[in-house]
Amino acid sequence: MSYSKQALDHLERGQLDEFKKTYASALRHDDDDTLYSLAEELYTLGFLNQARRIYEKLLERYPEEDDLRVNLADILIEDDHNDQALDYLNQVTPDSPAYVRSLMVAADLYQTQELFEVSEQKLLEAQRLAPDEPAISFALAELYFTMREFKRAIPLYLDLIKEGTPAFSGVNLVERIGVAYANAGRFEQAIGYLKQIHSGDMTPDVKFETGFTYLQLKEYKSAIALLTELQETDPQYTSLYPYLGQALVAENRLDDALKILQEGLGVDQYNEKLWSYAADIAARLKDEELTETYLKRGHDLDNDDLDIVIKLSNLYVKQERYDEIVAFLAPYVQADNVDPQLYWNLAVAYAHLEQFDEATRFYQAAMPYFMDQTAFLKPAIYFFREMGQRDEMLTLLRAYVKLVPDDAEMALMLEAEDEDDY
Repeated sequence: MSYSKQALDHLERGQLDEFKKTYASALRHDDDDTLYSLAEELYTLGFLNQARRIYEKLLERYPEEDDLRVNLADILIEDDHNDQALDYLNQVTPDSPAYVRSLMVAADLYQTQELFEVSEQKLLEAQRLAPDEPAISFALAELYFTMREFKRAIPLYLDLIKEGTPAFSGVNLVERIGVAYANAGRFEQAIGYLKQIHSGDMTPDVKFETGFTYLQLKEYKSAIALLTELQETDPQYTSLYPYLGQALVAENRLDDALKILQEGLGVDQYNEKLWSYAADIAARLKDEELTETYLKRGHDLDNDDLDIVIKLSNLYVKQERYDEIVAFLAPYVQADNVDPQLYWNLAVAYAHLEQFDEATRFYQAAMPYFMDQTAFLKPAIYFFREMGQRDEMLTLLRAYVKLVPDDAEMALMLEAEDEDDY
């Protein structure tokens, strides 16, 4: 029995001290082919330093063997020695039998560095040189999947499946296609693939994507079942909570939806979006106190989240808390970090506080954005009429009557104004 075989046997039994001895003997006594096989086994088992030492020893003896350089580069990338890895790869010339493989290893290196365009160039060159190599097609598909360029990944995965390769390097290509279609917004195609995967065989990510896809297709019961299963098996998967809540709301299960969001907040209390969505559900349940509490928690986490600012100021308007609206929104106006809805809310607040110059300023600022919303137009018409600002009033009045021609009061007001002009 060779020392290499003995070394592997010791590893299998967990006898690390004996392994070290027989590994050293293998380096001294075993032939080169046996050592090469040992290095491949050690690499597979994760003993990278030991495999690297063998490859370096063999490269000294066979400097023309570029496969050894590529193997060493692969190990160095695993150990995060990227510059050394590139040194080896750059020594492999285009006329070498190992050149295509060196391109693939280089592509993997650049992908880990998020230099996706360089990685793509390497893989496309490899594909040009070896167009029938499925490993290159798979690597390209995985690169595009990582880049979220799903429309480019899908045909590559489909070609591999058509060639009789439903899985590659431990990756289920049916899952990949389903998830890629879902992320590309092609939900009907996505669910056709995702349904083929048994729920028990799904990773949490695939389970989430499948539940999300059911939600987009308005198959709410299926979405609820799958996302609930994901929550039970992996409650730390915080992305599921807003979508499970959304599915429950669609089924008019508001109390259950709020409970789910509260459970999500128990897992991730630093997610302002969860607080905001929980506030939405509390508002639908007409619990204004809870709505405000949740919005304030979300605002404390990110006071630049204008969606939360708008919701909170809308609540203050509804509750006629006009002084609080002005105080709350003042910093956003000063910083010019505003949404048109905030102009509207400030206009309403200043009008009720009888600070008419400020109310006028904010109504005028809001006007261009809400000319198609009757809820804005009608009060603004009355405000500008009271202020004697006829031009603004007529502009809004004409827009309103065009939207609601059967509002007799507004139609008569417009008619009277037109007669005055005549």
